[in-house]
Amino acid sequence: MNDKNKENLILDPRAINGIELFNQKKFFAAHEELELAWRDERGGIRDLYRGILQIGVAYYHIQHRNFTGAQKMFVRAEKWLRPFSGNFLGINVGKLKRDATEISRLLKNSELTDINTSDGTIFPGIETKF
Repeated sequence: MNDKNKENLILDPRAINGIELFNQKKFFAAHEELELAWRDERGGIRDLYRGILQIGVAYYHIQHRNFTGAQKMFVRAEKWLRPFSGNFLGINVGKLKRDATEISRLLKNSELTDINTSDGTIFPGIETKF
């Protein structure tokens, strides 16, 4: 999304809360908050919300050993986050995308099967400035 399209955009407070829950590794609760923001948003920023929530769902699936479901979520998230880069409205989207790509790579290479993912410590948080 280019700078002109960022004008007058603000993050929905529910999206901010969802990101905070994501960073607390509360991926189910984060999904709920981000979905509320996504459903009410009509502009292009809704894809950002959707992409973030789908990464959270992927992490949730990994925690519960649903690796197939996680991989599907990573593919969807990449699609929704494609227009966003760098720091966008205080969210380091570039890092979020790189982190998700790395976890997806580990998943594809079966490197997560013997790792305890239930506590969420393997999953990087979302860097923010808001």
